[in-house]
Order: sequence, then structure tokens, then C-alpha cells
Amino acid sequence: MSDEEDYTEAARKLFSGRVEFLKSAPSLNFLPDPEEPEIAFAGRSNVGKSSLINAVTGRKSIARASVTPGRTQELNFFEVGEPTKLRLVDMPGYGYAKAPLKVVENWRRLIRDFLRGRQVLKRTLVLIDARHGVKDVDREMLKMLDESAVGYRLVLTKADKIKASELAEVVAATEIEARKHSAAYPVIHVTSSEKGMGIAELRAAILSDALI
Repeated sequence: MSDEEDYTEAARKLFSGRVEFLKSAPSLNFLPDPEEPEIAFAGRSNVGKSSLINAVTGRKSIARASVTPGRTQELNFFEVGEPTKLRLVDMPGYGYAKAPLKVVENWRRLIRDFLRGRQVLKRTLVLIDARHGVKDVDREMLKMLDESAVGYRLVLTKADKIKASELAEVVAATEIEARKHSAAYPVIHVTSSEKGMGIAELRAAILSDALI
């Protein structure tokens, strides 16, 4: 059995066990103690972040989608495993046009400080809507991660919503974009929370990154 197969099975067992919400942190003062490896989820509003976290954890509503995009301005932490093996961090969505300027600035400060100061943060998953590809607002996030020297994976969401030929073009374009960024992982993850596409592979990647 290959290492990849080992991680896939180990991740399946891990996420089929205990997964619990730990706490929300509206500022760095509220962060949990850095005791476990963390994997963060980032993405612009309406990218399907909550749905992907639910799919990865095999839960229906561990991560709740905000009724109004751009409203969630906290870091939400979830513990995985018994005893805890890793934590998932749901970062506030970015790029919502109607968010007040002060909210946007607070978001930037919170995320930048978290990325630069969190020693246990092993990897960030940056979610990209497969129907739209990488946008300028995503590139701003990638630049912030590059500058913070935080390694990240690009994850295409809602891959079932477009034709296979269009998806192939988006994957190719995303791979080209990844090569432009110093902290980007070269392999693009293609997922669909609704259809379960790529979820097992992403779980395995999360576990692998957490154990680095």
C-alpha cells in the first residue's frame, strides 16, 4: 500500500470519529492555545467553504453557511480526533463587495496577524469557485499568504457545476497561476461537496499536511 493510500484510509477513520466546534475568535486575544496542528480554509464569500468543511468532516452542519455573505468576521476552530489530532480553522470569507470598509480593514488585520504569528498553522486551503476561476480578489489572498510564508493548496469547488471541458481549462489556468506564487502547492484539488468529488483525496492531504 502506498503512502497516499495509507493517508486516505487514516484520514477516513479520523474524520469519521470526533469532530467538534471548539471556539470562535473575533481577535487574536481569543485564539485557542497553539497545542495542535492547524489547517485553515480560506475563500471568497459564496465559494462553498462551509459546504466543503461539512463534506470533509462528513457532517451536515458543523460549519454553518452565513445567511448574509461577508458577515462572518471570526476565525472558527474545530477539533478533529479523540484525543485531538488536528484542528480545522474556518477563516472569514473575503471579497464581499458590500462589506463596509472598516469591516474589510478589520478582516485584513485579523487574517494577516493570524497568518504571520500562528506557529501551528501547517497549511491553508484556498478555495476557488470552479465556475469562475482565480479572480483578482483571490490573488490578493495568495499574495498575503506568499508574504506570510504560509504554504497553501488551491482547491477548486463546485466542480460538478460546469462541463468537463470547461473544468479542464480552469484546472490548467489554476495550475499556471499556482506556479506564479512561491508558497503555492503545485497540485490543484478538484472538488464537489454535493457529489463527493475529490473529498477523500482532500482529507488525505489535510492529514498529511497536519503531520508535517
